[in-house]
Amino acid sequence: MKSKETLYRWFTRLTKRLSERQLIMILAVVVGVAAGVAGHLLRGCIHLIKQGLTSWADIEAANVLYFLYPMVGIAVTVLFVTYWVKDDISHGVTRIFYAISRKESRIKPHNCYTSLLASSATIGFGGSVGAEAPIVLTGAAIGSTVGQFLRLNYKHITLLLGCGAGAAIAAVYKAPIAGFVFVIEVLMLELTFTSVVPLILASVAAATTTYLLVDMQPFFAGVSPSFALRDIPFYALLGIAGGCVSYFFANTSMRLEGRIKSIRKKRYRVLVGGLILGALIFVFPPLYGEGYEIITDLMTGRQAAIFDQSLFYEWRDAFWMILLYVAGILVFKVVAMTLTNASGGVGGTFAPSLFVGAIMGYLFAIVCNRFLGTQLPLAGFTLVGMATVMGGVMKAPITSMFLVAELTGGFALFLPLMLASAISFAVSYYFEPYSIYTKRLAARGELLTHNKDENAMQFLKTRSLIEYDFETVPLDGKLRHVIRAVEHTRRNVFPVVNNRGELMGVITMDDIRADMFDRDKYGTPLTRYMSKAPERIHPDEPIRSVMEKFEQTRAWNLPVVDEGGHYLGFVSKSKLLTAYREQLTHMSDE
Repeated sequence: MKSKETLYRWFTRLTKRLSERQLIMILAVVVGVAAGVAGHLLRGCIHLIKQGLTSWADIEAANVLYFLYPMVGIAVTVLFVTYWVKDDISHGVTRIFYAISRKESRIKPHNCYTSLLASSATIGFGGSVGAEAPIVLTGAAIGSTVGQFLRLNYKHITLLLGCGAGAAIAAVYKAPIAGFVFVIEVLMLELTFTSVVPLILASVAAATTTYLLVDMQPFFAGVSPSFALRDIPFYALLGIAGGCVSYFFANTSMRLEGRIKSIRKKRYRVLVGGLILGALIFVFPPLYGEGYEIITDLMTGRQAAIFDQSLFYEWRDAFWMILLYVAGILVFKVVAMTLTNASGGVGGTFAPSLFVGAIMGYLFAIVCNRFLGTQLPLAGFTLVGMATVMGGVMKAPITSMFLVAELTGGFALFLPLMLASAISFAVSYYFEPYSIYTKRLAARGELLTHNKDENAMQFLKTRSLIEYDFETVPLDGKLRHVIRAVEHTRRNVFPVVNNRGELMGVITMDDIRADMFDRDKYGTPLTRYMSKAPERIHPDEPIRSVMEKFEQTRAWNLPVVDEGGHYLGFVSKSKLLTAYREQLTHMSDE
């Protein structure tokens, strides 16, 4: 603790001549470089583990070890998370949303490395998930930790968190534009002058770090997609298909995850999920890990490579087998991804959505070419398919467009990318307005949006607004009890409770005004003056709901009761509005 304080003082003296904006820009570059290094380490760890486990196997024979690898990886991950981390690090992007909306963008420092280690074990041993969500959480944690250490305010911690998340995407995919757009579109950070430059600097720093540590080649080096105007109608149809597949992807994964997580004991979840996942990978080896090598093989005409180490190696050149095999991979990738995460593995849905989209685009092209006599380019439709499913699943068509364009280092497909992504987004939005990341949070009222007014309400808690200085009166009491209460309070509302403390009604000054100066009426039962409360509030009720009750009743004070109806206090409209204005000021970027 003392060393942290010393380091903080040293840093403060070192940067005292810098303006606030200059400091944030420098920190954005630092966070970007750190996220770039973290992304390189994660990729390296996954590659080393996978190569050690699979590179020696005979490609012409099925690898029976695929039955065991995933379960071992998930078991190692569960032990690490349970006994070392002691925190939930799954669903990385969702946890970032939760941190922004409920934790003032404060992410625990251990996330700077724990997601990296856990996902390396999960994916390296065959877990059918992506490394992007863990590395995005890692990058966001780096930004948040830097902000917390330097005692920055909420808006700057949030900005550095966004810098880390965007930098992670830029580093992993060598896609700085996509990294920047991801933060704006997916994490929904507000786009202002003060946020644009740091976000861009962080993404550029991360991509540059990756170029220095790896190479300058694009993610899918050697792939040169082509585009012809005559294919526009088919890209539009691909967009419709992508919207439907993205709905299937999100809906199936959430339903299946609920089923697996209904198994209460962790060891049984690991056993059941691991064995089923192992069986799927044994039958469909392309489900092992992220699967980017398979996408490259399909785009470059080496489709026979997807049969390596599978039971169907002998039929690798038969069209009908390729068709059935690829269709099976498309369907079971969603199942394999969900089994990995629900069983205790750590990984994301980002890469699986790209994988499923690529498979769908390839399948669409070969079917059209075979049965309709078209000459659709396999690489082009595979890439555009990636954008349609990813954009539909994440509700991020702009991010998907730029990401896929940057994956090949060119923008030759930008027109069909725009068309297909927009159509896919519209179709998927029709079925489900929330992304796979935000659906759970939206259901609990914990989701931040681009609406600053809505966001301010997310940070307010009803329990913190309760006022307790209201005088209660007994249900069996008389008017004199209220008169005595008036002498001890400035309030003009009096809750009426029974002998169990349950709220039975309220009495206002207006209710007793005609009789309060007539001593002959002091023995009148309170039930004559009592009225039912126009609405009741619960202490953990979302502020949006509380606000609506005030609007509907036009009341200035509403009582708060617990689940059993016991009186707790009141929330006043004036205090709610004051807290709301203060929160807006706190969140302001200027």
